[in-house]
Amino acid sequence: MTAAPRSLRVFVNATGVDVSAGSTALDAVRAWNAAEADAVAHGERLITDSRGLPVNADIVVQAGSIFRLVSGRKSAAPITSEAPDDDAEL
Repeated sequence: MTAAPRSLRVFVNATGVDVSAGSTALDAVRAWNAAEADAVAHGERLITDSRGLPVNADIVVQAGSIFRLVSGRKSAAPITSEAPDDDAEL
């Protein structure tokens, strides 16, 4: 039986970084750029996969994983389940 690799090569915004086995996507971003990882943690940035689909920051990476960062868009108004009031004054 072979030993588990000590590090895995993953890619964040087209830059290869080496992380320990068991690292998360956020760990990979932090290895690439600590300030960007902080932005992800604060919801200012999102992590996407190679297809542009959002991924959770806590997923465990695999060798060759590809991540990209995009703006984390915050809505201007809170989302509610209430129907708009048609009689409200404008």
